[in-house]
Amino acid sequence: MTRGLTILVTKLDGITARIGRATAWLSVFMVLLMFMVVVLRHAFNLGSIALQESITYLHATLFICVSAYTLGNDGHVRVDVFYRGFSERRKAWVNCFGVLFFLFPIVGALGWYSFDYVAASWRIGEGSREAGGIPALYLMKSLILIFVLLFFIQGISELLRNMLILLNKEGVLYKKEEQGGLL
Repeated sequence: MTRGLTILVTKLDGITARIGRATAWLSVFMVLLMFMVVVLRHAFNLGSIALQESITYLHATLFICVSAYTLGNDGHVRVDVFYRGFSERRKAWVNCFGVLFFLFPIVGALGWYSFDYVAASWRIGEGSREAGGIPALYLMKSLILIFVLLFFIQGISELLRNMLILLNKEGVLYKKEEQGGLL
């Protein structure tokens, strides 16, 4: 049973890792696009609302899609005055509690309350309020539901990983980006 859970944790981590790593490359494209907007504006006196909005869309996509990956690599900010001194088992208990009583309820509420908001945007084909803007604001609003999905996937992985630690099966479950990737 623990072997199956370990494989499942690996697969779930793999989903958020692949999406996170692929999306991280958007930062390069975003910087190049911003450079282009600045050059066009200052050197050629040309502006484009759509280009400026595309930077916002890229930034939102980047933030949303790497957040779960960051959670999987323990990269989110945490106040660990006490936590850092805990044993691995105690950390696992704290992590299980956090996932069950904070992560899942918050992500669930976010998904529940944002679904109609996103659906309404799709229904009307919501676009930019600016003339010449991107006519697909509903796509950016859909990122909220992608965020919920990715955090739910990573939350299941975190919960299972910590359960395996509590079962004393933690040997293969430690992952750090600096150690060559997940698991």
